[in-house]
Amino acid sequence: QVQLVESGGGLVQAGGSLRLSCVVSGSGFIINAMGWYRQAPGKQRELVATITSGGSTNYADSVKGRFTISTDNAKNTVYLQMNSLKPEDTAVYYCTVVGWGRDYWGQGTQVTVSL
Repeated sequence: QVQLVESGGGLVQAGGSLRLSCVVSGSGFIINAMGWYRQAPGKQRELVATITSGGSTNYADSVKGRFTISTDNAKNTVYLQMNSLKPEDTAVYYCTVVGWGRDYWGQGTQVTVSL
């Protein structure tokens, strides 16, 4: 069984920073890619950033230059460093991992950016 546990969300003022973490557990699980998505109230879930097992990254245009995705493979953890946060970044952020032919999702962590 694969489990994803996210942490690091919270309330921050505009211009501030947060770092999200997601720990993936599962015996023998081989990770092909990891990523972060977000969903704001009344909106569809959207891609924020992804990273492959080879280290290739992809970012939504809205977060390029402000957010950085990284991994610690030894800890099966993916991070999302979020700088220069804006009120429009407010959303529930979900961690996802691809492996064993499918994707798995975390429970989500709330990020709220105030003016």
